[in-house]
Amino acid sequence: MSDAPGVGDMMPDIAMETPDGGSVKPSDFKGGKLVIFFYPKDNTPGCTTENVDFSALKPEFDKAGVALLGVSKDTPKKHQNFIAKHALTAPLASDAQEGGLSDALGIWTEKKNYGRTYMGMVRTTYLVGPDGKIAQIWNKVRVKEHAAAVLDAAKAL
Repeated sequence: MSDAPGVGDMMPDIAMETPDGGSVKPSDFKGGKLVIFFYPKDNTPGCTTENVDFSALKPEFDKAGVALLGVSKDTPKKHQNFIAKHALTAPLASDAQEGGLSDALGIWTEKKNYGRTYMGMVRTTYLVGPDGKIAQIWNKVRVKEHAAAVLDAAKAL
């Protein structure tokens, strides 16, 4: 994971699919601040809480001039259902392709759970400055109060 981009590096500019079939990439937000939060799976307790929390604070992020983007490997269709079920307002994107953004960032990685080894997303949030550089990284995020902490950091940037 040592070759993964860190604070001060440019955010890799890899396109992801939006729930409506379009595409989005980090450079689309250049000139403004961006929070990209990567989470393991739609409709699981921690991921639902994280998405609901970011959606609840979206007006505050908007006021601070900060764009939000939630990313998982789930399909655009799953994202549509997730958004509808929980009235999410933070935009989502699918990073399902091999060699995608989460691969480039080193956060799609081997995980172990109950003796089982599998590939999974490490819950990680990136704050990207107007210059496209990574300003802050939250690794192995604990969901409780995370969105509020990210908002404070984004306002301070």
